[in-house]
Amino acid sequence: MPADKPSEDTRARLNLETAPIRWRELQTYFARGQVVFVSEALDLLSVGEALTADNKAQFEQWMASGAVGEVPVDRAQSWYDADAELWAVVIAPWVLIQDRNTRN
Repeated sequence: MPADKPSEDTRARLNLETAPIRWRELQTYFARGQVVFVSEALDLLSVGEALTADNKAQFEQWMASGAVGEVPVDRAQSWYDADAELWAVVIAPWVLIQDRNTRN
């Protein structure tokens, strides 16, 4: 089996499991610390693939640059107040979220 085959399968599965969701529906996960913010500059599926593959080095790099991490409380409140719709993919126990409304 080619080395890239599992990645293609993972990406296809994650693509099918990615969907928009209202921030308010994620409050329980946010309170548990299970929501992971993904910068608009990154591809949500690529981050999901890295998490699925347990690519610790890549995650540490993204976290150090601020591209991936916890949702700041002020941003969470802003999304709550606006009843914001975000893109999400679940990779249990984590919920990766991305605000695509800020993309140009």
